[in-house]
Parts: sequence; structure tokens; C-alpha cells
Amino acid sequence: MGGVTPGAPVPGERDPGLQPERTRLAWRRTTLASTVVAVLAGKAGLAGGASGGVLAAGVVCCVGWAGVLVVAQRRIRGLAGGREPERLSLRFAVGVVVCVLVTVGGGAGVVLG
Repeated sequence: MGGVTPGAPVPGERDPGLQPERTRLAWRRTTLASTVVAVLAGKAGLAGGASGGVLAAGVVCCVGWAGVLVVAQRRIRGLAGGREPERLSLRFAVGVVVCVLVTVGGGAGVVLG
């Protein structure tokens, strides 16, 4: 009744296939969310008229989105190999946080501008 099923993973043991897949999916979701922010900001900017401030905020939003895309694609490629994935360096972690904040800030600037 309380036995271990043969072939079942041992609790606490790392499964080399699942964690990289979950991380890859998380990066895809982050990229998708960033794309949605950029598209909605662009739509709001086009609907509200294109003043200088709105255009500048739109450019900032697009630059932030491109930064998120670059970092996410690099990380996804790093996870695609069959070997143990390397840890995300502090430089790239800070970079993606800054890019997400720039994307959201630019999107907010377009909507509020």
C-alpha cells in the first residue's frame, strides 16, 4: 500500500527533463506578456493620437520589449541543450527586470500620455 512504484522519481531527486521545460515555458510566458503590453500600448497610442510624448513612450516600450525578447531567447537556447542548464547570471537577471519595467513604463506612458 505505501510502497514505492518502480521507476517513480524519488522525492527530492532532480529530474533533468522537467525543470528546464518549466523554465523554458516560463520564459515563453514572460515574452508573451511583454508582447501583449507592447501591442496594447501601440493600439492605445494609435487610437489616442500620436503626440511627441506618446511616440517617445511607444519607442521606450518597444525597446524594453526587444530587450525582454533577446534575453528570453538566449535563455531558452541555453536550456535547449541536453546538458545541465547553467544558472542565470545576475547580469541577465537584472537586465530582464529592467527591460520588463521599461516595457511596462513605456506602455503606461502611451496610455496615460
